[in-house]
Amino acid sequence: MNLHITTPEGTQDRLFSECLERRQVQNALVALFRRRGFSEVITPEVEYYDLFVQSGNPLPQESMLKIIDRSGKIMVMRPDCTAPIARVAATKLKGLALPQRLYYDETVFRSGNAHDGGSSEIAQCGVELIGASGKKADVEMVALAVDALRACGLEEFHIEVGHADFFRTLASRLDLSPEEMERMRSFIEGKNYAALNDMLENCRENPACEALARLPYLFGGVEVLREAEALAGPCRSLDYLAQLYGELDSAGYGQFVRFDLGLVHQIDYYTGVVFRGYAQGAGRPVLSGGRYDKLVEQFGRRAEATGFAVYVDEVSGCLSVTAPRLELVIHYGQGMLAQALEVLDAQAPGTCELSPCRTLSSTMNLAQEKGAARVLVLEKTGERWLEV
Repeated sequence: MNLHITTPEGTQDRLFSECLERRQVQNALVALFRRRGFSEVITPEVEYYDLFVQSGNPLPQESMLKIIDRSGKIMVMRPDCTAPIARVAATKLKGLALPQRLYYDETVFRSGNAHDGGSSEIAQCGVELIGASGKKADVEMVALAVDALRACGLEEFHIEVGHADFFRTLASRLDLSPEEMERMRSFIEGKNYAALNDMLENCRENPACEALARLPYLFGGVEVLREAEALAGPCRSLDYLAQLYGELDSAGYGQFVRFDLGLVHQIDYYTGVVFRGYAQGAGRPVLSGGRYDKLVEQFGRRAEATGFAVYVDEVSGCLSVTAPRLELVIHYGQGMLAQALEVLDAQAPGTCELSPCRTLSSTMNLAQEKGAARVLVLEKTGERWLEV
């Protein structure tokens, strides 16, 4: 009976150069975060479902992979790194002074829509700046996001920045129920222009309607802030974004920063600046983050916070890394293992390997099958180099 066993939907095997690309990205990010003073935390891959309910996490429950433990409690495979780290900051790190700079290199698990091509295993490498508020902290995060993508080896990319309060300010000028506000938010986030216009049709006399109708179109350079102010009037969130850009531009980061005032994703979760990273060659965002000042307080400690996550596989898919080619096979005789390992360790990784064969002829065949150019024979009487 022949069984054809595949990987579960949303998962995949990664081989050779794919593994190298992922490790290259992870190693570059971890090195950068450590240089910038961030310390690593590792949270469990399984958390109680109640953790994410308490945190107000914006992920719909149907996107979480659930498990029932022996006591009947609902657990989930970690769908997000930020909420568990907020729990740690509010409990186990409660005695440490703020701010705390924390980084993680973990996998999150989410159940996407069937056949949408997305992954259920999402490798994330990110940072959380706990206990820091204001412009300096926001500038640091956006600048670090730029440096993170540069450290990975990306060249064609940009960071789109928005502000959660801009949408809230406009929406508050209309008489909307929480359900209507959420529906409008989803239309703007998805850039569903037709549905948004239909929803605003009955309130055109309100000046806020024109600004809300234009919100999905308000993306681009710093000129977008001026256009938004012309539509909405003076607004503190727009002034704040202009000041943020001024600081970033003076530090040499302006060329990487754009604005998207329709960036209203997960609006009840984020409380201030929000941003996403996009790279040439990636069909999805490669980075996402923002300010979430109320999350840590849900676990018993008041601390403003901001951070971001880099989607490792999205970034690595934009890179070109070639797996090293096998060049040398070492055939060694009895009592020559130490010498063989010494030669092996001196070679570039992936270019040399030991032969497990007993006879030299078998080693020569092995080297030919694997495409190696040479065989090194190590015996007590000396060494020989053979061309394959």
